[in-house]
Amino acid sequence: MANVTVIGAQWGDEGKGKIVDWLASRADAVVRFQGGHNAGHTLVVGDKVYKLSLLPSGIVTGTLSVIGNGVVLDPWALKAEIEKLEGQGVTITPDNFAIADNCPLILPLHRDLDGLRETAAGAGKIGTTGRGIGPAYEDKVGRRAIRVCDLAHLDHLEPQLDRLCAHHDALRAGFDQPPVDREELLADLREIAPFVLQFAQPVWKRLKKVRKAGAKILFEGAQGVLLDVDHGTYPFVTSSNTVSGTAAAGSGLGPGSTGFVLGIVKAYTTRVGSGPFPTELNDDVGQRLGERGHEFGTVTGRQRRCGWFDAVLVRQSCAISGVTGIALTKLDVLDGFDAVRICTGYRLDGKILDYFPSHAADQAAVEPIYEEMEGWRETTAGARSWADLPAQAIKYIQRVQELIETPVALVSTSPEREDTILVRDPFLDRG
Repeated sequence: MANVTVIGAQWGDEGKGKIVDWLASRADAVVRFQGGHNAGHTLVVGDKVYKLSLLPSGIVTGTLSVIGNGVVLDPWALKAEIEKLEGQGVTITPDNFAIADNCPLILPLHRDLDGLRETAAGAGKIGTTGRGIGPAYEDKVGRRAIRVCDLAHLDHLEPQLDRLCAHHDALRAGFDQPPVDREELLADLREIAPFVLQFAQPVWKRLKKVRKAGAKILFEGAQGVLLDVDHGTYPFVTSSNTVSGTAAAGSGLGPGSTGFVLGIVKAYTTRVGSGPFPTELNDDVGQRLGERGHEFGTVTGRQRRCGWFDAVLVRQSCAISGVTGIALTKLDVLDGFDAVRICTGYRLDGKILDYFPSHAADQAAVEPIYEEMEGWRETTAGARSWADLPAQAIKYIQRVQELIETPVALVSTSPEREDTILVRDPFLDRG
């Protein structure tokens, strides 16, 4: 049995929730390895809809769910999400849920700083969710973070608070804000500590044991490869590495544990917030894609920008993340178009590029080169086999495979778990 790592191969919002839920029902453990509660997954299980931001998708089916050390954890958001899910009948205990004790915490001061910076940035806004993710990662690499394990030693936190406040008080002064209220922060941490600590442990050790027993592990990424802090559309990116290689570092298991890398790819392209988007459509077609695809963020509710499928970007994402196969989602949104288009390259300063350049000015200036294909009138919604798909839809899928140089492992044709065409089983296929 292979382990499986699931990542978004575009700018996030590719429909990972349904695919991860489908895989989680067959996994023995699900591990979140990066990001924070800025990522949203919507799961539809029967007649119930679960909206997750932080908890791994396996939690709704009782599968062992682990938050790895690569995640930044807002303990108050965690408590609220757990209480909400428990209200929906989900059981969450230390038996089926664990948090890495070396996870950095997102504190109220991080949320403050995130908001202050975005407000002051003007035209330079990145479009963050304002939830403190970036500032928390900054404190992690700046070696001044408060971590989950520190919640058990709050009486000895003064030296760390000195380092943390020396940094944040100076920044807050620049925004005409008062210094951090250390006593209030400590009181807040004391109040939340017992709740978090019941789940805290060295998860690398638990995962090692799980793996040794031959269990199937599903590594669940957040956001998408194009938001990776190194490989994405910098600076309009998230604050962590979203590529599949992070599954190893963000969980405490070695690089050989990541297994089959499944890239989730939407049949068109969307992104939330600011940043370059070569195939964006500011017209009736873009509006139609957004309305038919219900393109609103799970976490923010923000309307997503929409455009045609960009094979250049997805090919690049698949190469960088070592994608074994893709899950193509939301094919039904393209139903009824007379013609569909795929971006196959870019023009920049008279040259043709087969990759997305690194510099922000070049990214903003590229012009997409399109290939047009005949559309299909029949519906693909709910299809569960190739025989259920219109011929032109199959041609579209085959052309996507060719252009991104990566095979399709499965096709998702609705939010329902069973509406899936399986080509290669990631848990049985080592690639």
